[in-house]
Amino acid sequence: MRFSSDAVSSASLLTHALGRLDQWRRQLTVPQFTVVTGLLVIGVGTVILASPACSSDSVGLWEALFTVTSAITVTGLSIIDVGKELTLLGQVVLAGLIVVGGLGLMAITTFLQGFVQGRSGLKHRLDRGRALDEFGVGGIGPTFNSILLTAAIIMGLGSLILYCFGFVEIEHPGARLWTSLFHCISAYNNAGFGLFSDNLVSYRSQPVVNGVIGALIVIGGIGWRVTNDLWTKRFRLRRLRNLSLHTRLVLRSTFLLIALGAIGLLFTEQFATDGVISKLSLWDKLQVTLFQSITTRTAGFNTVVLSQETLSDAGLLLMIGLMFIGASPGGTGGGIKTTTLALLLGATRSTLDNRREVVIRQRRIAPELIFKAVGVTVASGLFVVVMTLLLGLGPTAGGEESMTGQFTFLEKLFTCMSAFCTVGLDVGVTSQLNRWGQLVLIVGMFVGRLGILLLLSAIYGRTMPHRVAYPQEEVYL
Repeated sequence: MRFSSDAVSSASLLTHALGRLDQWRRQLTVPQFTVVTGLLVIGVGTVILASPACSSDSVGLWEALFTVTSAITVTGLSIIDVGKELTLLGQVVLAGLIVVGGLGLMAITTFLQGFVQGRSGLKHRLDRGRALDEFGVGGIGPTFNSILLTAAIIMGLGSLILYCFGFVEIEHPGARLWTSLFHCISAYNNAGFGLFSDNLVSYRSQPVVNGVIGALIVIGGIGWRVTNDLWTKRFRLRRLRNLSLHTRLVLRSTFLLIALGAIGLLFTEQFATDGVISKLSLWDKLQVTLFQSITTRTAGFNTVVLSQETLSDAGLLLMIGLMFIGASPGGTGGGIKTTTLALLLGATRSTLDNRREVVIRQRRIAPELIFKAVGVTVASGLFVVVMTLLLGLGPTAGGEESMTGQFTFLEKLFTCMSAFCTVGLDVGVTSQLNRWGQLVLIVGMFVGRLGILLLLSAIYGRTMPHRVAYPQEEVYL
């Protein structure tokens, strides 16, 4: 009888716990559900990638955790040699994680939320759609299907070109096909993972590889809204005014940053002492600087060896600035976004013109967007600073001597910016960090991919609009 009462009590406790869990699950907001789902995907992916079927004995749970986080956040930082330490199955798993992270972890989890939480009312569907737009994913329903179809076509076409004209030195057809497909997946999703130990350094003189990878990076980085706008208005592109203001800002910002970045890197590295491009031919110099300007903002591929010994301080600082700006909203890259920069510049110009509102291309910009742009920029900058400070605590936190103490401030700042902006460029720091330093990068990659505003929304939960108006007072600037 006592055994029966104990069983009933245990069943009651289990039912109560499940009920509380179900209640908690249904109360999660979109940002909170996204964070929880992202952590679950990383956890499951870590266990799978660390299994003997996916990796060698040198890849433990920690190495798998870092690699999976880097893949889900489409960063590209790695502490293992993907081409050597992962099996074919492991590389396929890694490519799948890149697709999940690149094509919209937030979009996927928002759809899952509709099924798991069982909310099908109009209000909740509008909330999910608004969250997708607010946090830069770009649409629901049929639009998301179009995103997947467009991505598949672009990556397939890129793989075909690389197979036929790019990686021609790979004799085995299957290996060449997989190498082409993997690099196209990584490029379109702005991940920066490669199957070669030197990334793409050995292909710096190959125009087909440079061109295809660079084009995929740009297309993936500008976002679905822009590509859809260009496609639907393809017969009216003679006048740029036919495009939306968002599309025009993204295209102008993207190509201007690519040009300025290429010219800047060409200038800084050409005149640097023993510069990394100083001994290359003019054609190779142009290829390298243009490719690095494209990949620095979003992707993380490199066609030259990156380190403080091979690059000038001015070049590293320029790359840090490009990484901070990043890709465009709805794209597969990170950073504060090109439109954020455009709004801040527009606000500066309006201030100089003594305007009371921000006007860009004869269009008024809502004050809420300006506040959001300022908030994203300030919060992101502060987060990177905190990461850099924490990275300096590596040897102290670990209790052991570490290579961390040998890194310069510029190397630490470069690495933290690369992690937070989900770029993936490395100057030889990541693999030499101790566990504390790598943990800082893991957190930075996760926060950077989700977005600082989404993370804050997940922490604070639902907030109602403020309806109280306070007295106005002057503050001198």
